[in-house]
Amino acid sequence: MDTKQPPLKAHDAELSARQVITSRRSVRAFLRTPVRRETVEQVLELAARAPSGSNVQPWQVWVLTDAPLINLGLELQALALAGSSDQKEQPQTHHVREPYRSRRRKVARDLYESLDITRDDTQGMLRQTSRNFIFFDAPVGLFFTIDRDLDSNRWLDYGMFLQNIMLAAKAYGLDTCAQQAFVKYEAVIARRLGLADSQKLVCGMALGYGDLTAAENTFVAERAPLQAFTQFVDTLY
Repeated sequence: MDTKQPPLKAHDAELSARQVITSRRSVRAFLRTPVRRETVEQVLELAARAPSGSNVQPWQVWVLTDAPLINLGLELQALALAGSSDQKEQPQTHHVREPYRSRRRKVARDLYESLDITRDDTQGMLRQTSRNFIFFDAPVGLFFTIDRDLDSNRWLDYGMFLQNIMLAAKAYGLDTCAQQAFVKYEAVIARRLGLADSQKLVCGMALGYGDLTAAENTFVAERAPLQAFTQFVDTLY
């Protein structure tokens, strides 16, 4: 495929970098409208232009649609609803300090409020969380793996690759949701996909056309102001 493609367009209107970045969000409800395989291939091929130290390109992508997507999703959702986990290696954050704790609580509160799920509705929260594992009804599910023997620097490459996927998808009129939740069931996923022991699951991602009428897609996660994370250095110590 020729990588020298014309400017990306979505809905017949060229999108600027600013428009693509600011319109991207984590979509948690999708239409069942199919996505053409050619479109998925184009998005991934563009994303692979992400920066990569020494051009290692550590990413491996597993694309699921149709029966494999539905069957694995239902299996994982059932495990989630039963409170089961097969992942002993999953990192646990026992204490999250400020300002990160408040940010996590705020986005969770906004999501559940959009769905009229109250703080004491643990079953409602569980049902919503379990929708991760059916990719929020998206027609395409992506899994990402990395060779276990690669050093931690390669995860920086991987993050830029994932961001490229989400931005390229948006430019094609598609929506996404990056999903670390799948790591909880890495052993099941590895078995169902036939992954080699050398492959480690990084995350999953839902890909498709977002249902913009869904309540959970009506809120936008806030971002800290520039001054909260940027320092312009005038003097060295």
